[in-house]
Amino acid sequence: MNKKVLILCTGNSCRSIIAEALINAKLEGIDADSSGVKASRKVNANAKKLLESKGIWRSSYHSKTLDSVIKNNYDLVVTVCDHANETCPMFPKPIKKIHVGFEDPDGKGYEAFEKTYDEIEKKLLPKIKEVLNV
Repeated sequence: MNKKVLILCTGNSCRSIIAEALINAKLEGIDADSSGVKASRKVNANAKKLLESKGIWRSSYHSKTLDSVIKNNYDLVVTVCDHANETCPMFPKPIKKIHVGFEDPDGKGYEAFEKTYDEIEKKLLPKIKEVLNV
């Protein structure tokens, strides 16, 4: 059975969506969801364009509120921004939590999204594998 990971950010429009897509595309045996503590309810256009260019965009990716995922069973919660780390809610069941922060590319050029993608792939994916022992 696959391990389940929740990627948590503030707006759930850039970093957490990119991380969700990378995990689902590149980490065998792990399924990811993402959510925002204050979800923007839209995916940043540059984030979507980047994921499409990498061939890992899914039409099911969208900006979700925490309420829509909080009752799901997760093996790990990952915060990818400081605000989400500081305001991470209590989950109904005890869940392992880690923080790996990334600079927000929102409002910057496309290159900033490429940089964020590369950083998430190089820093976050190995950390998740290590923590979940996969």
